[in-house]
Order: sequence, then structure tokens, then C-alpha cells
Amino acid sequence: QVQLVESGGGLVQAGGSLRLSCAVSGRTFINYSMAWFRQAPGKEREFVSAITWRGNNTIYANSVKGRFTFSKDNAKNTLLLQMHSLKPEDTAVYYCAASLSSIPYSDYARYRYWGQGTQVTVSS
Repeated sequence: QVQLVESGGGLVQAGGSLRLSCAVSGRTFINYSMAWFRQAPGKEREFVSAITWRGNNTIYANSVKGRFTFSKDNAKNTLLLQMHSLKPEDTAVYYCAASLSSIPYSDYARYRYWGQGTQVTVSS
């Protein structure tokens, strides 16, 4: 089992920044891939970014590329999503997820473990 706990969400004005964290505990393997997804009210869950546990391959959705950075703090078993130049359309609940695959997929069906989510609201 893998436990994921997100934090760092909140309310920010457009153009601002936030940093989300995901604490990872339980059974962890170096071949896992980790990801961030988000879901806005009335919309489907959307891929944001994914990274291999080793940190040697990171992918981003086009909508966040250049604005968001996904990184890992291996010493603390924590994932970080640094978000800059936030837009109102970034408003959503952000979820951290873990896959048993070493490939960083953008398909949410590939991810077995999920956190409870953290709300990000960007005001215009």
C-alpha cells in the first residue's frame, strides 16, 4: 500500500504562485511513477504532470508547460508541484497519484493510488 497526502492548496490571484506538496508513505519502489491530476467542477479529471520515481523523466500537459514544475524531494519522500503564472482556468482540486509502472503515463487509469486532493482556486 502507498499513502499519498496532498497539501499547499489555497486561494491565489491570477498571475500568482502556489506550491503543492504530496507526502508519500507506505510501500514505495524505485520503479513507481508519480503524477498530478486535477479536476474542476463538472469536468473530467485532467492530467497535469508525471515523473518517474528516479526523477529522470518528466512530462507535462501542454496547458501547464512552462508554468508548472514537478520535482521530488527523495530525502523527505515528498513530491512538489511548483505553479507559477496561475490562471483562473487552473482552478481545480489537485490530486497526487502513484502508478506501479516506471513509465510516466498521462492516463489516469494507469494510476492505482490516489490522495484525497487539495483545492486550488485562482481568482481573476
